[in-house]
Amino acid sequence: QVQLMESGGGLVQPGGSLRLSCAASGTTFVTNAMGWYRQAPGKSRELVAAVTSGGCTEYGNSVEGRFTVSRDNARHSVTLQMDSLKPEDTAVYYCHVDNRRPLPGCRIGVGGFSSWGQGTQVTVSP
Repeated sequence: QVQLMESGGGLVQPGGSLRLSCAASGTTFVTNAMGWYRQAPGKSRELVAAVTSGGCTEYGNSVEGRFTVSRDNARHSVTLQMDSLKPEDTAVYYCHVDNRRPLPGCRIGVGGFSSWGQGTQVTVSP
């Protein structure tokens, strides 16, 4: 069973930066996609950023140009660099792994093939 260990997060002022990291254990092959989703109070969970094993990326509209996602296939890890943070970025951020073997194209999504981290709080406030 895949287990995800998240690190990073915390409190930062608007305009600041944070870095989230996630390492997957319990898997011996490269998975289709890894990434981050977030959920703010009263809102549904949404995609922040994800990257496939081949390097294709997808970003949520509100973070494109400010956040950068990257992964290390050999280490089964994914990192989210968050710059120019805004108060509306405040949420619990969840690491996500699509446990399917690599798929052609840029297929990123959630479903029965998903594993989730426990979540890490990111708060952007003066």
